[in-house]
Amino acid sequence: MNLLERNIRLMFFIRILRWFLLVISTLVLFYQHSGLTMQQILLIQSAFSALVVLFEIPSGYFSDIVGRKRTMIVGCVLSFGGFALYSFAEGFWGFFAAEMILGCAVSFISGTDSAIVYDSLLALGRQAEYSKFEGRLMSIGNTSEGIASIIGGLLAVISLRLPFYVETAVVFFTIPLAMMLTEPPRTKLDTSKGNFRAVWEIMVFALHGNAELKWIIIYSSIVNASTLTMVWFIQPYMKLAGLPLAWFGVAWAVLQFSVGFFSFSAHKIEQQFGRKNIFSVLIFLSVFGYVLVAIFQSLWAIAFLLIFYFVRGLGQPTFYGYINSLISSDRRATVLSVGNLTVRLIFSCVGPVIGWIADTYTLSSAFLIAGTIFLLLGIGVLFMIRKYNSL
Repeated sequence: MNLLERNIRLMFFIRILRWFLLVISTLVLFYQHSGLTMQQILLIQSAFSALVVLFEIPSGYFSDIVGRKRTMIVGCVLSFGGFALYSFAEGFWGFFAAEMILGCAVSFISGTDSAIVYDSLLALGRQAEYSKFEGRLMSIGNTSEGIASIIGGLLAVISLRLPFYVETAVVFFTIPLAMMLTEPPRTKLDTSKGNFRAVWEIMVFALHGNAELKWIIIYSSIVNASTLTMVWFIQPYMKLAGLPLAWFGVAWAVLQFSVGFFSFSAHKIEQQFGRKNIFSVLIFLSVFGYVLVAIFQSLWAIAFLLIFYFVRGLGQPTFYGYINSLISSDRRATVLSVGNLTVRLIFSCVGPVIGWIADTYTLSSAFLIAGTIFLLLGIGVLFMIRKYNSL
């Protein structure tokens, strides 16, 4: 087998293990059992996002300079360390420290994983297939998370901390897989003017120098932040709706399987309806989801959460495919990191506010405020996209 083709297979296995998140379906309940409020929970996650913001571009630049393989190894080692710390951490600051390590891990891996796949396909002359492979990677990752959610939910019935012990063991095996990767050929980034100048020029290019790229990055970040914010309210919502703890893992699994199905079909949906139409409707679907969960809090209404997972499943492969087509391989990981940074920055600003509203008032109020914020942001950026004919 060609080593570059093996890269893609290895990335599938790494994605399966990284997304085998036994802890995620009961994580908020674990926090609350440990005495944390929703505001504290969102503060931890916002701090996680803020750290990702700080390290996202440096880690992407690290990937462009030092190499994709080494960057993936660093990220996998940090992931193992973060979950190992979570296994015995206590209270707000213990969880905070574990999340900071995991935030560094995410920074090193995000952008680099997509860059490895795209650069490998580019070297094979198959870059046109990227959206299909990105969709399949997302699909298999969410399927893995879905299976893990069921198992994690059952483990949590025994102990809410038990999923962390098993998770640590699972994540360890991503390290040898990352070591087996082959560095894909790519254009080397010109650093003759210095590293800081090189990073700054890429940031300017992504968010100012190319109007089409800039507004697509900002719009995709708003859409992704709208679904990311909802993720942290799913468990309180299911608890409010009266779902028994033993069924949390199953419900979470259904959501992950759904996003896996939607992402697997993303390239076909894009071909059928067109990129322009898909981009325009995504933010409105997400806002519509917020309105529905704000109005209805019943077991049957949990089905409305599928709207957010449809947006996630369809949006990421479509956005990544478009953004990758606009950038060269010498700056690919850094530009993708700029996009991921923007998502985290928006979430860091909005998340704690929505968490405070949920603690002070009601979940319904928090959902309505969140929907309003993302609607206004989305409409504003769509206007700019239309103005510059980016779609």
